[in-house]
Amino acid sequence: MAEKALNIASLKTYSEHFNADRANRVAANAAVSMGVLQAATAYAGARAVPMDFNVELKQGSITNQRNSGRCWMFAGLNVLRYELMHKWNIADFEFSENYLFFWEKMEKANTYLEYVLETIDAPTDDRRFQLINEGPVQDGNWWKGFADLVTKYGLVPKSAYPESANSRSSDDFIQYINSKLREFAIQMREAHKQGESLEQLRARKDEYMDLVYRMCAISLGEPPVKFDFFARVEDDAEKGEKEDEKKQKSGKSGKDERKQIVDLGITPLEFYKKYVPVDVNDYETVINSPLESTPYGKRYAYKNSATVIEAGNMDALNVDLDTFRAAATSMIKDGHPVWFACDCTQFALRRAGYFDEGTVRVDELFGTSFMLDKAQGLEYMDYPSNHAMTFMGLNLDENGQPNRWKVENSWGKDNGKDGYYVASGAWFDRFVREVIVLKKYLPAELLEAETVEVEPWQPVSRMCR
Repeated sequence: MAEKALNIASLKTYSEHFNADRANRVAANAAVSMGVLQAATAYAGARAVPMDFNVELKQGSITNQRNSGRCWMFAGLNVLRYELMHKWNIADFEFSENYLFFWEKMEKANTYLEYVLETIDAPTDDRRFQLINEGPVQDGNWWKGFADLVTKYGLVPKSAYPESANSRSSDDFIQYINSKLREFAIQMREAHKQGESLEQLRARKDEYMDLVYRMCAISLGEPPVKFDFFARVEDDAEKGEKEDEKKQKSGKSGKDERKQIVDLGITPLEFYKKYVPVDVNDYETVINSPLESTPYGKRYAYKNSATVIEAGNMDALNVDLDTFRAAATSMIKDGHPVWFACDCTQFALRRAGYFDEGTVRVDELFGTSFMLDKAQGLEYMDYPSNHAMTFMGLNLDENGQPNRWKVENSWGKDNGKDGYYVASGAWFDRFVREVIVLKKYLPAELLEAETVEVEPWQPVSRMCR
């Protein structure tokens, strides 16, 4: 076994090599004192990706997911609120994240129990059962989960269902629902062994879901069935000038004279269909997965990835990088924000607001290159999707190609530049995994692509948190 051990004599050699190079000692002083990312920050790199863009979309105030894995939801709602604000000429608006969070937990609990029924004869060390049981209502999702929740439950303004302590910091609430659901799984599997029918097991499930609802309502508050909606419409420039003239003649009244939208007793589904000018089902999930196991031009459906069980599993169209990039570029140029998923930990400065290999020079700090390409990074799980954000602008070079992207994040205005980040074109190509685009921006034949089912542990896509 000696050949397997970390050799003590080798450790001495490693130390000698380290101390023989002055650059190592300087790098250690900086990294130990400041942290790796701060020590690796290159001011020249930051200057090469300024936070200036020749195509920008005007958005409302920055949102904050706090200590929860709801980035996928915040990014989705940021896309929809942009469309709502510009349709109705409203200066600022925010949807209730707490509302979709409540229904996501209810739907995930229901889906988990259905998956328990699907695998009820499998041993508990079965790989699929272990994956299902890992986190029944854990935070995290894809665009499809978001779209299915909006389609089924609609949306409400934040004023109608504000945040709660457990939506802002979700771990404790989720822990105890997960524990209870696993208890239910044990009870269902035992009842099955005792000969209970599927109908009887589903009756049990209904009783279990009653308790899940209670836990969600206690933790998050009950979601509204109806609510009142009020919003002020911004005056256009010409009208505003005329109003100013009137006020100068008659004196200021002190009243807000802008037109007001008032909608009393509206339901969440009615609100979504009336005020959001886009249909979430008109968007497609598009991935760039250059793995040999996932050829381009096909739709890949992830087994056991449903949020709303009857709506089916997450699926995505896999396209080459040029098509992937062009679809996102065209969306923004035409005035539509783009939901995207990425590995936000790679070459990233959270506080300063950069996603860029030229700014985060860990290669220079450590004296080595980080050479994994996109396919290798996916296959070896070095950079799977873990965070969703929204592209709100880009900068086009002299050839009309994006060399940097404006990113709206959901980490509050104290991170980045007032909540916004810049991602270099090279970073987009390497680390952006999924974009959500309207179907009209994709080739028609691609929308009819063959669907291939893949196992949930294959490195095609991962939930964003």
